[in-house]
Amino acid sequence: MKYVHGYDDRENIRLQDQASALVDLLHFDTRYPEGSRVLEAGCGVGAQTVPLARNSPGARITSIDISEASLAEAARKAAAEGLTNVRFEKGDIFRLPCEPGSFDHVFVCFVLEHLSKPLEALQALKNHLKKGGTITVIEGDHGSAYFHPDSEAAHRVIYSQVELQRRAGGNAMIGRELYPLLCRAGFGPVCVSPRMVYVDSGRPGLVEGFTKKTFTAMIEGVRPSALEAGIIEQNVFDQGIRDLYRTAESDGVFCYTFFKARGIK
Repeated sequence: MKYVHGYDDRENIRLQDQASALVDLLHFDTRYPEGSRVLEAGCGVGAQTVPLARNSPGARITSIDISEASLAEAARKAAAEGLTNVRFEKGDIFRLPCEPGSFDHVFVCFVLEHLSKPLEALQALKNHLKKGGTITVIEGDHGSAYFHPDSEAAHRVIYSQVELQRRAGGNAMIGRELYPLLCRAGFGPVCVSPRMVYVDSGRPGLVEGFTKKTFTAMIEGVRPSALEAGIIEQNVFDQGIRDLYRTAESDGVFCYTFFKARGIK
């Protein structure tokens, strides 16, 4: 697994901005019963852990990640929020240090897009669910981005991030594949809910929190890698970023769709 966005402070801030902007859209219907054991697979710096733990204060959450630095930051965030129902452990999704059937529920958010073997990851996680347990998966889909004013340069700059992720073994458009992936992994029934973010100047919180600080900041962050890889010309990349920021102006519109899937073992 290669995280194409990097692990610097800027990316940490972007992830937190993303979580704050999307908490209601993505997490309002994720709540686990008191006493249930929940595995958060690939918690990163804890941006999604905080709303997850807040929504289910009676659940016992184990959040894992392969990065010790990310786990330390996630633990710091949880402590700052006063959360006592989550513990953090270093672990690989494909080789979890726990017994089969250990969890009532599994939660995976913005992880499969970075894996070269997402189906195998889902099958591995299924092994650690109790019979009748649920899995919840949330992913984005960069192919769902559209905006006004439209811009060929902006589409190309988004594609440069998609291509970088593909070369790293991931899939930035995996959201549309969640239904077949979960079905192939043996979950059922599978239910997928599209969650569209619609942003115009009448929603200033999303203009700042999503259009600027989440999506455009993410694309802008891959500039060195995209130019070094020769995927896009410098002038086109820079114009594309300007055009994405242009959609955040008073007459601009930006849309993007996340997909939230739920399956039962």
